Parts: sequence; structure tokens; C-alpha cells
Amino acid sequence: MKFLEVEDFSLSSQIYKNSNVLPYFVYIKHEFIKPESVEYREYQSKIAYAALRENTLVVLPTGLGKTVIALLVIADELKKKGNKILFFAPTRPLVVQHAQFLKEFLTIDPSSIQVFTGEISPLKRQELWEKTRVIVSTPQVIENDLLSKRLSLKDVSLIIFDEAHHAVGEYAYVFVSEMYQKQRSEDRRVLGMTASPGSDVSKILEVCRNLDIKNIEIRTKYDRDVKPYVHDLKIIWKEIALPREFAYTIQLLRKALSERLKILKQIGVIDSSSVSSINRTKLLDAQKRIQEEIRSTVKPSKMLFKAASVQSEAMKIHYALELLQTQGVNALKNYFQRMRREVSSKNSSKASRSIMSDNSILEAVAYVKSLDIEHPKIPEIVEIVKKQLKEKPDSRIIVFTHYRDTSAYIVNQLKNVENAKPVRFIGQAVKNGDKGLTQKEQALIVKKFKEGEYNVLIATSVAEEGLDIPSTDLVVFYEPIPSEIRVIQRRGRTGRKMPGKVIILITKGTPDEGYYWAAKHKEKRMRSELEMLRSKLSKKFEESETLYNDIVKEKVNQKTLEDFEKKRNNEQVKIIVDHREYRSNVIKNLTIKGIIVEPQQLDVGDYVLSSRIGVERKNVDDFLESLITGKLFKQIAQLRDAYSRPLLIIEGEGLLTKRNISHNAIFGSLASISVDFGIPVLRTKDAMETADLLNVIAKREQRDDKKTVAIRGDKPQMSLKERQQFLVESLPNVSAVLAKRLLTHFGSVRAIINASEKELQEVEGIGKNIASEIIKVLNTDYNEE
Repeated sequence: MKFLEVEDFSLSSQIYKNSNVLPYFVYIKHEFIKPESVEYREYQSKIAYAALRENTLVVLPTGLGKTVIALLVIADELKKKGNKILFFAPTRPLVVQHAQFLKEFLTIDPSSIQVFTGEISPLKRQELWEKTRVIVSTPQVIENDLLSKRLSLKDVSLIIFDEAHHAVGEYAYVFVSEMYQKQRSEDRRVLGMTASPGSDVSKILEVCRNLDIKNIEIRTKYDRDVKPYVHDLKIIWKEIALPREFAYTIQLLRKALSERLKILKQIGVIDSSSVSSINRTKLLDAQKRIQEEIRSTVKPSKMLFKAASVQSEAMKIHYALELLQTQGVNALKNYFQRMRREVSSKNSSKASRSIMSDNSILEAVAYVKSLDIEHPKIPEIVEIVKKQLKEKPDSRIIVFTHYRDTSAYIVNQLKNVENAKPVRFIGQAVKNGDKGLTQKEQALIVKKFKEGEYNVLIATSVAEEGLDIPSTDLVVFYEPIPSEIRVIQRRGRTGRKMPGKVIILITKGTPDEGYYWAAKHKEKRMRSELEMLRSKLSKKFEESETLYNDIVKEKVNQKTLEDFEKKRNNEQVKIIVDHREYRSNVIKNLTIKGIIVEPQQLDVGDYVLSSRIGVERKNVDDFLESLITGKLFKQIAQLRDAYSRPLLIIEGEGLLTKRNISHNAIFGSLASISVDFGIPVLRTKDAMETADLLNVIAKREQRDDKKTVAIRGDKPQMSLKERQQFLVESLPNVSAVLAKRLLTHFGSVRAIINASEKELQEVEGIGKNIASEIIKVLNTDYNEE
């Protein structure tokens, strides 16, 4: 074997022009890359060279070495002195993987490469940050440290965003990127990497805007310089017939669904001429239409609220039908068991109660219990795994399924297969009593899978991106999925360093077929659009630059309101925030705007904007929950008593549609807060609007030195009666109403303090528990310790 080392990978395109090079095995030669460790590939070197010149998004199929491109760019950045490099990945296992990769191939001291996760204490991270050159981290950790001002990005010369398609909305990548632009004004390099950007040009442009990217490098497996490194991938789709035993249950579920669809059609929220042609997409459209109608109507009719409830019932029944058709009896049984438990709880929804009292549904549930048959996909999976392990005993297999219930069932079935060592691989979240896996458990499973202790991974979506398992021989889709991005990620688990195989199971005459073709068409469209994206995006970037430059020129001599504001208020605005609110998206948006945000433990409210303004912020879900539990008015009373100009902000949409609460009850509570408590209620659409509102109010307030921000509110002088009530309200579980009743009954504060437990219980609303707590607080000796 002959070897040829490439002296400078940035000039590699010149070397490949010589056809005599082809018989050689070529390595990259670089002072910061270990000798004879990284194979030279023309497309990787070209992309790395482009990424060193300007901020770049790399779109490259899974398994073709995006991490090597990152390595080449990092190696060149290490030539600089006194700089830091940040490498982001969305999950902890992927962070650990990247760090191990860099330690294996870079010549720098391994201790100069550190992993940052939430398991490392903030103080330890701060200490490591000062002495570390390359930091590999999840974005949320750095986001938290930026918010807490434990670190700054001013010394970071390069940030790499792996799985860059996440850089939309409120994902941590977006905040970190904005802070990077703010804290380091020049010599700032960004590299974004993804295998599946999606088929929407505007979405890709949003990612580019959010990450400050000016160039895009796209390669497909059909490109000349990529084709030699693409391995064959055999894709087989198997049609599965539903067993006859499912027919009666399907008939009952369809009957229950049809009844609700007819009601929605009569109300006029569904336009379809045939009830049988109404699918999940049309039901979601109906939901959107109903909610928009409710929001835009001053006094929505009862019919609209009935439509909202019926639509929710229809969605649940449609879901049950899909579970049986695509997952099987076990998944459907578990679903109805959970719904039955929900119905017996306090917070059950009207839709669930209606479903579980429907005769057709009850009959379907009873019939399903009598079935001693599973979905035919299960024995098919068993046969596929058995055959693969017989033909190649050292195989690694991944079985993807959308549902946790199904993954648990498949694991149990595969335990009986000879030579199969199955393991379940799911996310961290707790779902329906299933506590999930910790990140350490996930990393350990991946390690054991690589080493052969496990050879069949039964995984949910958590394994779709970021797993570095090059030896996977077979990937099985238990069901098709409609997302082209997720299909590419799943499929990319095989065919990396050897030919691979994908088997997709499709149940005939069910949503499986629709999802399969939807993803196939989207992927085909994405492929064709990727071919056009290079020129399209170049043009879009040019247009964006031109537009930006025009706006800048216009603004040069034009004074804005903000200019006058800055002139009047040279000092920075400061907002005190309750520590429990400190991780919210509101704080991120305030930080980006340059507002000084100081966390404190606030007894009352979430934000303090000045000595007289305290703000309670509730998103719609919080507001409705506190209304149901009875906590709302106690918090409002405390806010009123603490600040002379209290405010309540309700953030988000769906105030009248999210929960099964009478809109009159909601309007009544808003009226009481405004009229009885004298607290203005302000509405915002999202966290960004809330941040804008807080910023504007704080600026207005803090122009006047007398209104500087303070933790204790500047409450105006209270009357004697108000002071008495204020003192009594400080007793445990005593609301404003109970305080008035106690004072009216006993006549004075002293009489209340001297009252016995039995005497306190004579007051309406004071039970044994409240009376006992009051006596305990009043009579227990004070202990400073």
C-alpha cells in the first residue's frame, strides 16, 4: 500500500487533478492532526476550506463525515493564539462522542478538550472555561451560563452547531448565536452541519439568519466527489395485511368517529362532502378554524364550544383507530387504560369522559380485551431479526418504532429469538408512568451495543440523530413516518462504512400507506430542491445583503425614537427577576436586548421593574391552572399589597379554548382582577412580546432616579383598616376574605391573636387545620437557628 500525505488540506483540490494520485491511500497532514489518522477526501477538504473563509452551513448525507469537516476547521483555528472553540451537539451522548473523536485525532493535550453538561456544577464549568481551549457542550448548558453571566463568548473564534436544522424558534442554538454576535463583533466564525435541512427554502434561510451564516455547501450522494464514498443501501418495503380479528373493533371505532364527524360537518367546521374522506389533517384544520372563531368572537356561541369538544373526541378516537391499525392490540389496550384512569381523576377532560361513556367505544374496549392476537408486524419483526442473525451472527440491528408501548412489547418478543440480545432505547422524559432513560443510561446502552453485549436496539425517535454506530447492518421501520427529515435520519443509521439494508413495514389500507408515500414524495422534492438550492440561496443571500445595506444607508442620517431614548437614558436598564423565572424565554430575550437581569428570590411577583411596579407573569396554562386550584386570587392579593402599580401579564393564546372552563368564569376572573383588585391585565402573544413590554415599561420607569428598581415595593401609606387586614392576611392560609371575617368577628388584631383554636373555628371558612396552623405560628418559640 502506498501513502501520500496532503501538506495543506486547503489546497487539496489541486492534488486531486492529478489522476496518478488515485491508486494511493491519501492522508491529511496538519500540525494539529495526528499523522496518518484522517483519510483525505476531496469534498471534505473543499468544504472545510470554504468554512474557514466565511460562516457556512454544510448539508451532507449521514455517514459521509461531517465531523471530519469540523475537525479540519478546528485544526486550522487552533493555529490562532488565545482563542476558544465551541462545539455544540443537541444531546449528551453526541457531545461525549464528539469529544472522544477530537481527543483521538487532535494533537493537543486531551485535557484541553472538555465536555460541558448539566451534571458539572456551574462553578466547576466556570473554572474549566478559563483554562480550556475546546469545549464540547449541549447548547442549553452554555445558554444557562450566558444568562447567569458566568462566561462570555468574546474569546470564542469558532462555534460549530451540529444538527443545525434545530436552529429555529426558541431552541438554545438561536440564543447562543445572538449572544455570540453581540459579544464578539469581529473574527467570528460559524460552522453549521446537518444531513436533513428539510425541503423548505424559507426554513433553511431562517437557520442561516439565526446562525449568521453567509454561505452554504451542499453535497448529495450523486455528486462526483462524493459518489466514490457512498455504500449501497438496499431498501425493502413489506406490505402487511390486517388480521380479520381486528375488523369488528375497527368497525366500532369508525362508527363512534363517524357520529362525531357528522356533528362537526353539521356545525360547519368541516367542508368535506364525505365523512369517510375526513383524515387527521382535516381534523387539525377544523381545530384551527374553531379556535380562530372563538378568539375572534366577542361572545362565542355554545355551539362553538361544543364543536371544540367534539373535535377533541374525534381526534382521540382517530388516534385509537390508528393505534390498532398500525401498532396492534397491546398499544390500544394501554391507550384505553390510560384514558380510563384519566376519567376517574379530578382533571379529566370532557372529551375523555364522553368517549368512555360511548356504547360503541365500550364495546370495542371489551372486544379488544378478548382478543388473543397481536399485530402481524410483531411476528414479522421476529422473523426479520432471526433471519439476519442467522445469516450474519455478528450483526447490529436497529428497530425503530414511534411508540414506547410498542418498543417495550417488541423487546419482550425478541428475547425469545436465538442469539438476539435486545435492548430498549428511549428518551429521558417521563411519559404515562414510563420514567425513560437517563443520559448516562443511554450512553451505556450505545457503548454496549457497539461492543456486542446488545445486538438489537429497539428505539424511538431519540436514536434518529447523533448515534455513531457505523457497524449497523440492518434498520427496520416498524411503521413509516411522514417526515422526510426523520426518514433520512433513521435510514442513515446503516450503510455508513459498508452496504446496508432498510426494511419498512407497511400495513395495507391504513395510515401507514399515506405516511410512507408522504415521506417519499417530500424526500424526492427535497432532493430536487437541494440541486437548485445552491444558486437559489446564493441569490437570496445577495438579496438579503443588498436589502440590509440599503436599510443601513437609509438609517445613517435618520434619527429614531430609540436614538432619543438612548440620549435621555444613558444608563442601562435593570430588571430584577424571581430565580424560578430565570430560565424562561423572556429572560433570553431581555438578555439579548442588553438589559441587566438580576435573579433574586422574590416573595411576590416574577419581575420588579421599579420601586412601584411589580409584575406577575403567567402563560395561559399557568393562569388557567391557578384559577382551577384557587391560588390565583391569593397571588393577586399579595401583588396588590406589595406594589403601588402592580401588573399581571398573561402570555400566549387559547385562553378560552385550552381547558374545559366556562368562558364566563374566565371573564369573571379577569374582571375581578381589574375591577376589584385594581390590577391592569396585559396580554402578550409570546415570550418575545413579553420581553419587549417589560423593557419598555422598565425604561419609562427608570428614567426617573426616584423610581429605581428595588426588591421591596414602594407601597403608598395604608389606612389603619388596611394595615390591620394586611397583618391578619400574613397568617397561614388566610386570604383577604378570611382576614375581613376574622376582624369582623373578633373586632381587633389583638383579639384574634388571643383567640383559642376552638374560637377561631367559629369563623366561617376557618377549619381545624387552618386554626391549628394559626395557633402554631402565633405560639411557637422563635429559634434563630
